[in-house]
Amino acid sequence: MRRGLLILAATLAMASGCSDNAEDAPSPEAVPATTASEKPPVWFEDQSTRCSVTFTCDTRLHDEPWMPEVIVGAAAAVDFDDDGWQDLYLLQASGDGGNRLLRNLGDGTFEDVTVASGAGDTGYGSGVAVGDVDGDGDQDVFIANLGDDVLLKNDGDGTFTDASSDSGLSTPGWGTSSSFFDADGDGDLDLFVCRYVDWSPETVLPCLGVNVGDMETRDYCKPSRYPETSDILYVNDGSGKFTDVSESSGISSVTGYGLGIGTADFDDDGDVDLFVANDTIPDRLWKNDGTGNFKEAGFAMACDRDNSGLAKAGMGVSVADLDRDGRPDLIVCNLRGESDSLYLNKGTHFQDVTTLAGLSKYSYHYTRFGLGLVDFDNDGMLDYFSANGAVLADPGNPHEDKYAHSNLLLRGSSTGLGFEAIPEMGGLDAMTPRTSRGAVFADFNNDGGMDILVMNRDAPARLLMNTLPDRGHWLLLDVRDRAGAPAIGARVEVKTPNGTIIDTVRTDSSYIAARDHRVHAGLADATQAEHIRVVWPDGASVELGSTNADQVVRVAYPADSEVVD
Repeated sequence: MRRGLLILAATLAMASGCSDNAEDAPSPEAVPATTASEKPPVWFEDQSTRCSVTFTCDTRLHDEPWMPEVIVGAAAAVDFDDDGWQDLYLLQASGDGGNRLLRNLGDGTFEDVTVASGAGDTGYGSGVAVGDVDGDGDQDVFIANLGDDVLLKNDGDGTFTDASSDSGLSTPGWGTSSSFFDADGDGDLDLFVCRYVDWSPETVLPCLGVNVGDMETRDYCKPSRYPETSDILYVNDGSGKFTDVSESSGISSVTGYGLGIGTADFDDDGDVDLFVANDTIPDRLWKNDGTGNFKEAGFAMACDRDNSGLAKAGMGVSVADLDRDGRPDLIVCNLRGESDSLYLNKGTHFQDVTTLAGLSKYSYHYTRFGLGLVDFDNDGMLDYFSANGAVLADPGNPHEDKYAHSNLLLRGSSTGLGFEAIPEMGGLDAMTPRTSRGAVFADFNNDGGMDILVMNRDAPARLLMNTLPDRGHWLLLDVRDRAGAPAIGARVEVKTPNGTIIDTVRTDSSYIAARDHRVHAGLADATQAEHIRVVWPDGASVELGSTNADQVVRVAYPADSEVVD
């Protein structure tokens, strides 16, 4: 039951302009060898079956490879019943049964409640966003489809109503990543939807594979074979009805191949800006003037391409304060043979520090999609995870799935900026590689260890539960707005003896996925946070004194705040 209180509770390279086959990149460097007596700890275990998460995203549209098949695999964490446990919404593509809603029972298992909830859309699911669009305190779900998009409004009683037509969001096309955020500062959530290419079954083009030895073998097309398209910005009137303002806001002034999105106040002027990862062409940074009008500033801010001037096959995005200076930094993942792009926010511009952080030598070997900078071991440093899978078949791949790659896990360096190899990749290398796409980051069992739901093409999803022993202490900050919904855009500062952790309440980033809205803070060996400050988008704030570690802290809008047992 919602209480509105402070509660303390314990391109795609598919489109890429280059190949991602094995011949184009050397094999990954081996991580440090270990002996049997030095067996490294396992960070993650696939507990999908034990937790009753059994779902396969079927992508096949046609006997020939059709472009949409190679990039889908979307999912969201959403506490739709507001019981404090993150539930799962999984998008289906061409398979039977449609999308699935899995309720987290709080005992380590999930229950399929799709039919009873009315949440089972049957479109070709391509992306998902979560937010309270009508101000009733419940989290709603937007689905970007290949075809008409869908808005499922949460009725607050465990059921959803399809409000696509009434909301103005049933737009046809090919949407990918999307995000709810307050574009115009009026207190309600607007919506940004990335669009990929102008594709339809009627305009399908045949494309050949690369390095397959048989020039008649078909594979997925590069995006350049199809026209670019513009992304879409919708403004909310406050009741959950939206108007397309892409043209008047400036968003449609530039076209692209949009795949990933991250929102933040990148220039510290008090409003929310947008970063969009494009496939094979320069990425975009849309600077907000405070009224919902945007100007593209990626080149001026030095984050539209890497420091060699190369526009890469941008896919997944993660926004986080990596260097703990209070400014949101950016990372974009790309195609095999291209390193990630890690940008530190210097206030007036971004600095590409990919090589300096030691990330190039690891990321270069994989085609990465779902992406997160997350403190998995709670030591106060952000770690790295990417969900990987090729977009062109590799005949030299030893696995049955010729697109399969291993996922990648790196530890944030204890010396500051940088990443280090984890012996045997924390157990990930023992898992059969799959063609992975979306990655959802959430604490599904509320134990303080961030978990990962990985969506795979034509293979079962993986629920990777964080099993790392001896993790540090932690806090989860569940910040709510006036209506009791997650306060998207609120700024959270957690002061610890080891430094100050600053983050923003969000559900976007990664790739075509929605994450846990709660702000996670790894406290290392500290048993308390010295001070917590929360600032809502409208300027309201609350300050909490010393707060014991290892609990979920629910923070209501300050007018209603009080502590309850």
